[in-house]
Amino acid sequence: MAGGPSLGRQFGWLWGAYAVSTAGTWLAFDAFALIAVLALDAGAAQVSLLAAVGPAVGALVSLPLGPWVEARRKRPVMIAADLVRCAVLVSVPVAFVLGRLGFGQLLLVSVAVAASDITFGAAAGAYLKSLVPREHLLVAHGRFEATNWTASMLGPPLGGAAIGLFGPVTTVVADAVSYLLSALGIRAIGTAEVPVASGTADGPAAAGAAEGPRADPPCRPTAGDLLDGWRHILADPALRPLFLHTVLANSLIMAASPPLLVLMVDELHFAPWQYALAFAVPCTGGLLGSRAVPRLVARYGRDRVLRGAGVLRACWSPALAFTGPGTPGLVLVMVTEFGLIACCGVFNPVLATCRLERTPADRVTRTLAAWSATGKATTAAATALWGVLAAATGPRPAIALAGGLLLVTPLLLPRKPDLEETASQPVG
Repeated sequence: MAGGPSLGRQFGWLWGAYAVSTAGTWLAFDAFALIAVLALDAGAAQVSLLAAVGPAVGALVSLPLGPWVEARRKRPVMIAADLVRCAVLVSVPVAFVLGRLGFGQLLLVSVAVAASDITFGAAAGAYLKSLVPREHLLVAHGRFEATNWTASMLGPPLGGAAIGLFGPVTTVVADAVSYLLSALGIRAIGTAEVPVASGTADGPAAAGAAEGPRADPPCRPTAGDLLDGWRHILADPALRPLFLHTVLANSLIMAASPPLLVLMVDELHFAPWQYALAFAVPCTGGLLGSRAVPRLVARYGRDRVLRGAGVLRACWSPALAFTGPGTPGLVLVMVTEFGLIACCGVFNPVLATCRLERTPADRVTRTLAAWSATGKATTAAATALWGVLAAATGPRPAIALAGGLLLVTPLLLPRKPDLEETASQPVG
């Protein structure tokens, strides 16, 4: 993406902040599960509880924040979310050193981090829409996507090595520091900002039209405000099917991960480093896919690229049920994950761009918060359900069922070529 258009110094700071926090997140991948097992002697049930309850409760906690954030300046909210994540994560190594770390604290921290993640993402989406011209949103999202897959490729192996050398809370410290650096980067953007009023036009010009020091208005969210994000999504003829498809497909992809881990490490006796390698190397597919997005859209159009990538990414996962021992099994997992991740690398930035363009400026935060909260809660529920299923039937049937259901998800994609349309006014 380096050869694309320059998006300016302000976007550079935002991109840098995203890069450092994403690097910290992937470096600390599965850190809480490892801490629970290595430091607290937690069993499989507790690890599953940690993976499911934290994101689900965090999503619920974040819902009232959407309307509250909508009427406020987004940069202070993003900085506050970063600082909250830094503070709660720092509490883990402090408690560990003092010998006071417990499973309950890990649960509470995971809830706080999940709620802050959703709040930050919703505010960042609204801020990006005001910062980057409409014609460059796809390029911006492509750069974020490429950064994410690069971090996911390098972070987990490095994090695993760091834990082996320095102990189970090492990567949590690094993750906390990354959020502090992210807050400093967002602070360095330095642009005056005011809340977006209802009915305000979209784009950077609208955001800059009323610059100057101004206090955030009071905001007391009502029940209608809390539902407004879903109301907009479900009323939009393109966003509604994309929302249903994305939430279902993502939850099924993630739900199959724990059974696959059990299959590879427990039943097929792959070493942990082989398991990590099987998912780190295929992340190059996400990097390649995200870098190819502008060229693919320019050649085939956004509508066809989004549908094509949505269909193709659903076709890979059934193969994972046939994973066998040794090198052939490892190669099968790597090839399957490479294809899946490459399609996700194309699909995700196009989806993010379409979602922003079809959402009025005064509803972006609520829409993104509703979308993210639903996704996290659904993924948590599916992960817990598939854990029970894998325990009852074995990992292969659970993986096969998730893959089979994924094949149905493309039916939820929008069929009419209306993704290029942009919503400029609130719906309803």
